[in-house]
Amino acid sequence: MRGHNKAAVLVAAAGLLLSACGGAEPDAPAEPAGSSVPHGYVEGAEETAEAQSRLVLADAGSGAVRVLDLLTEEVTELDDVAGVRDISTDGRFAYLATGGATHVIDSGAWMVDHGDHVHYYRAAIGGAGRLDGRAVAAHTDPAVTTVPLADGTTSVLDRPALEDGEVPPGESLDGLAVPYEQKLLLAEGDQLRVAARDGSGGSPVAERCPEPEGTAVTRRGVVFGCADGALLVSEDDGEFTGEKIPYPEPVPEGERASEFTHRPGSATLAATAGERGVWSLDVSERAWTFVETGSVAAVNVVGEGAPLLALTPDGVLHAYDAVTGEHQASRPLLEGGVPDGATPSIQVDTNRAYVNDPAGKRVHEIDYNDSLRVARTFDTGITPSHVVETGR
Repeated sequence: MRGHNKAAVLVAAAGLLLSACGGAEPDAPAEPAGSSVPHGYVEGAEETAEAQSRLVLADAGSGAVRVLDLLTEEVTELDDVAGVRDISTDGRFAYLATGGATHVIDSGAWMVDHGDHVHYYRAAIGGAGRLDGRAVAAHTDPAVTTVPLADGTTSVLDRPALEDGEVPPGESLDGLAVPYEQKLLLAEGDQLRVAARDGSGGSPVAERCPEPEGTAVTRRGVVFGCADGALLVSEDDGEFTGEKIPYPEPVPEGERASEFTHRPGSATLAATAGERGVWSLDVSERAWTFVETGSVAAVNVVGEGAPLLALTPDGVLHAYDAVTGEHQASRPLLEGGVPDGATPSIQVDTNRAYVNDPAGKRVHEIDYNDSLRVARTFDTGITPSHVVETGR
């Protein structure tokens, strides 16, 4: 892919970032005494004062792949990827899933959150390679990236190698795995285990999670969707605990939360609830809210005190109170509604939301704090079948 030679100059952020800041792992190399390397320095990348948000777009029909820089509005064309069926991101890399493989794109934009401060970076855009299996999600920490696959397994990739511009051969684990606090949370059947990063050893989480499906990493811990609600796994001083957040009443299989969306860093999650509506999960309050929207084509939630956004099949974008379910605003957005087979999504950051318009070959930028005003519209030149936002 175009830009691959540039991607090779990107150095793994794992040791460098952690050694540069106060959150270094125990085995991270210390910065040499008297070093003039600036705090947060990453070789081959430019540190910036603000988030470098970008959209990775894929056209399921033509195979075209584009990266749209939301600050400069510049578009980078990459090599085609035929037959994209889904797309995921870990905040920097986009994972374009086809029938039996996943193509990895380095968007060249990411952030590193150290709790009391954040670093933003930008670097070259390019392709990093491919892995076997169809990705359904992606999660990362400085050491490993986990890519859950449609067959129920998870590929565990070496993060420094990935940041060096190539997809390394990874460990394949049975079950759903998420890196968290220098460990790996692994769901095997209805049992969660806190394991080493290679999936070995560890101890079980006392609370069970029947039929685990769907995950989200929040500041409060990692959420796993379960048949009877959600399981929140958190860590305190090296101790991992699981806490069940049950549904307010039994929920039929077709209305369970099986795929979560949320603003990165937020502890409020959204998920579809079959054809009747959507779920809002306030992780901080350990509370579910059912929002009666009817059938939706896409849903996301901004965060605490901010709206839940839902796109209905008629192409109208709606805003709801995520706690009470009260309808707040609506705006017609996709002319002619959502076409059959289209996969619109709502990407959310701290200021705006982005909705892809496949039929219109556009992406709409929404100011969700101003009655869903359309702030900008980007003509993409391709059918943006799939989109993710990176740099957050």
